[in-house]
Amino acid sequence: MASSISSAAITDGDFLAGSPYPVALLGPDGRILHASDRARRLLADRDGTPGWLRRAHLALPDDGPRPRPVRHTDPMAGPVEAHPTRRPDGSAVWWFVSREDRPAGPSPADGGGPHDWELLARLSGLLLSSLNADRVLETAARQAALHLADAAVLVAPGSGRVLRLVTCLRGADPAHAQVRADPAEVPGLAEALRGFPPVPSRWIDPGAAPHWLVPDGFGRVGSVLVTPLPGHGVPAGALVLLRTPAAGPFDPAEESFARMFAVRAGAAVSAAVMYSEQAAVTDLLMRELLPPRLEHLDGVDFAGGYRASGDRDRIGGDFYDVHPAAEPGGETLALLGDVSGKGLEAAVMTGKVRNTLHALLPLADDHQRVLHLLNRALLTSRHTRFASLVLASVRREDDRVRVRLSAAGHPAPMVVRADGRVTESTTLGSIVGVLPEATTRTDTVLLDPGEACVLYSDGITEAKGGPTGREQFGDHRLRRALAECAGLPAEAIVERVQMLAAQWLRENRHDDMAVMVIAAPPRGHVPVIGRQRGLPE
Repeated sequence: MASSISSAAITDGDFLAGSPYPVALLGPDGRILHASDRARRLLADRDGTPGWLRRAHLALPDDGPRPRPVRHTDPMAGPVEAHPTRRPDGSAVWWFVSREDRPAGPSPADGGGPHDWELLARLSGLLLSSLNADRVLETAARQAALHLADAAVLVAPGSGRVLRLVTCLRGADPAHAQVRADPAEVPGLAEALRGFPPVPSRWIDPGAAPHWLVPDGFGRVGSVLVTPLPGHGVPAGALVLLRTPAAGPFDPAEESFARMFAVRAGAAVSAAVMYSEQAAVTDLLMRELLPPRLEHLDGVDFAGGYRASGDRDRIGGDFYDVHPAAEPGGETLALLGDVSGKGLEAAVMTGKVRNTLHALLPLADDHQRVLHLLNRALLTSRHTRFASLVLASVRREDDRVRVRLSAAGHPAPMVVRADGRVTESTTLGSIVGVLPEATTRTDTVLLDPGEACVLYSDGITEAKGGPTGREQFGDHRLRRALAECAGLPAEAIVERVQMLAAQWLRENRHDDMAVMVIAAPPRGHVPVIGRQRGLPE
């Protein structure tokens, strides 16, 4: 009924659209999912993804060393270099270097030596091969020390007077450090961290370089070059190049090349920082959307399992929750539901339904009223989506468990008896978010020790697979599976249902699948002390 999404997909659009550099995200099938404005102009194609880029994307290996850049000559843009960065889900981020991105100056054909755009393009590919900010800083420091100086120091602003440094000697591994220092101790560094143009290296006294700036083992400093790392709106830091006296000073051509390298390094660092920050924000926002881990609560065993429609996705349109009773001896409210639609909007709607039901907990004794108020909330929402769900009010009574069930357009729960019989609850109701009134018929089920009530989404019974790959798992197979689970703990029932559904599906596509089990502990079971709801899985 509902499709799920991955955490990365939430941030990619904003991240790439806001990039000032030509960059595009291609899905596993070669379609452009997101792209920066400059990339869209560069890749203008009325049919979507240009053929040369689609072919290169589909030819990317699944693993192995970093793929080589792809070269293409566009009739309008001229020579274009495309640098891919693979992602675990089969998509890839492509960074483009076009004629307008290449530095002015001699080309290899003109005998430009090492400081030409071919080298710069290779360095750009290395810098853009990762979206991890620390790894990009390490790559920038290593390549700067290898090609531009005897040692390189990447300086990133920290909090207060703390500076974050990534230092690298030529031929060595980069090292991270944090120092409490004043950047004004280095001529031009404070200005570079604020984005001002660099000062010529000849203006900087190498003897004035503070000890915290010089990597261990470097020796005496012969010349210093400081240049800013331009970022997206704000500077990403500064690049400090150090040479020994034997290497001689930086000449104007080397200073120019260093500045062009710093522009690319700043772009890569800025992109990686932006991506990591947005990913962190997304992860924080998604925590409330993740299904909780269910445990023993008030004398009743709860267990739940969730599988998103995409194997790499974490959230989707199915949901379940368990809310402890407000008072001792009261009813615990458990619920499982399914939201219509696909993508991010379905996940957002799931969060809204869960939050609304949480706000209605004081009224949880009256299922009809809760569903009525939830229905009104969805009808007045700007979303044109609906939901189906089952409410279950649960209370321990001596060694039995009483469960009041109210379905709203959702498959009726199944009850697994101790002797292996499987019966279906008689609860029935209309979906919420469509009709002016939501109606339901409540059913009460008594569970003896070792018996269980199973709530599930239609993603399980409608899962298509089997010998033909087109047959649904169906209610009858679910009943048969549950009959074999008589007397099993709640967690074991969940695992059994999920395993059989997965075996039935094989590699076929499927909807989100959720299952929750409410079980009466067997006789002699010692309850766990505590009433925690559990944490997200």
